[in-house]
Amino acid sequence: MRAHLGALASFLIAALAVRGDSPQIVDLAYARYQGNFNTTSNITDFFGIRYAAPPTGKNRFQAPQPPQFQAGVQVANVHPVGCPQAGEADLNTNPFRSVLGTGSGVSKRSGPKRQSNTEIEDCLFLNVHVSGKINPAVRMPVVFWIHGGGYVSGSTVGMDGADLINEAGGGIVAVEVEYRLGIFGFLPGAEIKKNGALNAGLLDQQAALQWVQKFIHLFGGDPNQVTIWGESAGAGSVLQHLVAHGGNTQPPLFHRAMTSSTFLPNQYNFDDKVPEVLPIRIIFVFSETAKLAGCSDSKDAFACLVAADASLLQTVNTKVCGNGFSDTFITVPVIDNELIVERPIETILKGKLNTDTILMVTNSNEGFIFINSNFTSEMTVEQYVADLMPTFSNAQVQRVANLYKTAEFATVFDQADAIMGESIFVCPTYTLLNSFKGTARKGLFAVPPGTHGSDVNFYFPGVGAPDFVNPVFDASFAGAFTAMVKFGDPNVHPVKNVITPEWPEFKTGNPGVEMSFNRTENLQPDIHLITTDPKVLARCEVWKELASVIPQ
Repeated sequence: MRAHLGALASFLIAALAVRGDSPQIVDLAYARYQGNFNTTSNITDFFGIRYAAPPTGKNRFQAPQPPQFQAGVQVANVHPVGCPQAGEADLNTNPFRSVLGTGSGVSKRSGPKRQSNTEIEDCLFLNVHVSGKINPAVRMPVVFWIHGGGYVSGSTVGMDGADLINEAGGGIVAVEVEYRLGIFGFLPGAEIKKNGALNAGLLDQQAALQWVQKFIHLFGGDPNQVTIWGESAGAGSVLQHLVAHGGNTQPPLFHRAMTSSTFLPNQYNFDDKVPEVLPIRIIFVFSETAKLAGCSDSKDAFACLVAADASLLQTVNTKVCGNGFSDTFITVPVIDNELIVERPIETILKGKLNTDTILMVTNSNEGFIFINSNFTSEMTVEQYVADLMPTFSNAQVQRVANLYKTAEFATVFDQADAIMGESIFVCPTYTLLNSFKGTARKGLFAVPPGTHGSDVNFYFPGVGAPDFVNPVFDASFAGAFTAMVKFGDPNVHPVKNVITPEWPEFKTGNPGVEMSFNRTENLQPDIHLITTDPKVLARCEVWKELASVIPQ
């Protein structure tokens, strides 16, 4: 999301060639790829491996198809271009309120125009980074990274798996995946259900995980030791894969899971009012996508959209994704009754998920970057809640507002900050932890400013400089994640200089114990156990209750 500013803009960067010292070739049957072993880093890199056919032409809005045969040797030394990008919404009220009879009015606040881009749709590629030279006889643990960006933007550029290998002290394989975004990957509606594939972006990720199961052993990876990890919408994607098929995906595609800032906004049924058909003055999703693409009067709107020029559809993508309540995200996963069979909260509360080992981290100030002070200063907290949660009744809106009308939150901005952060990032994390029946650990990233996404630079220094540069902190914080990948336990340290104390499991109850990663005022690492704030957990219980009963 906005926290990935360096990464989110990366789709504008031309493809970057990567120098290597020794060619390494892997035969995938459908193509032979040549990576490069770098003697300095002791890492072999493969950039831009095709894991699915181009999602173009008749494949647009369909589930990913197997890659076609490619003759010769494909030199894998160019970063793949990110899938077509859009941005977060920027209306000062939520258009859904009028659709649902709970409000009225749509007014767009002033601001810079969004720039459309014409990135090609042919973007279903992944990168593989291997510790050492290629040796299929070795079976190293695998980390599978899913980038964030609100399901509308982001890419793998800057998020180099070689960083994760170094943070693990070697001995792992890292994979990063590109997947369809915006209306290309998450266009909802009955027409998509009937003629195509809902949640195509999630299906892309699933196809890449299936690719890992089939081919990663050729790179020296162990398909039986795969850890999925993501940040923001990437962490939300991890959650979607945890609940996929009712928490019982067969055969299993991964074995451990990690989330950094789990992103779980409202998740509707594919044909609910919000994602499906809205009055013509409301700009949104399938009906508005068809209208803007010139397909509204077509006898077959789906076929018309499939035939539309990619650059036109990308312009539509940018417009549609920009027309919702401020700093929220329009094209997100839906309940499709196939991959996602029910609201994630329902599957989570049943306690059956597609892993028995999980590490979850939140930031200390998740909501801040998503709140616009220009108009929150003119709103009541009730108005903010109503716009953020358009399906809430007036009684539910008031109940939430009352939770945050305390001395702890002095202004509407502070209240909105907490509501955004807790409802969409923090509370889904605790709900999952408190329902989880396996081994779970919880961390808190609190290095100032502790805003959403500020932890990413510690995983991937190529994204941008971290807010706190300290090798001991780096080894301790990033090493916790790579320890999970390498050993399944953050208490088994993969590198030296780790000062993290023994990290206990997060046990169900009130409160829990988690690890805080912070710094002191004189810029020294401050890593210690904390007790989860019982006031946060109490508010999360209300959010859990509301998530279980709100109409969709």
